[in-house]
Amino acid sequence: MIANYGYKDGAGDFFITIDTDKCDGCGDCVSACPENVFVVGEDPNDPLRDEPVAFVSDEQRKKLKYTCNPCKPDRNRPPLPCVEACKPRAISHSW
Repeated sequence: MIANYGYKDGAGDFFITIDTDKCDGCGDCVSACPENVFVVGEDPNDPLRDEPVAFVSDEQRKKLKYTCNPCKPDRNRPPLPCVEACKPRAISHSW
């Protein structure tokens, strides 16, 4: 399942997408994220799933534009740390 966390406003789309079919709940994204955006636990979108999965905390969901901005890639910055840390490539961003 594709889970989108974030929002859209006049400045653009600010979503983190997690493919829960690929996510193995390892927590590498949690330790890689300097802003504590991710949580690993029971899937809030699929409570019948037995394995843990990464998701964006409710607290962070509505401020991703600001929280993730320091990591936003450009010519002088490396790719997002959470994306790089995710070995199964389950995480993507809309920017």
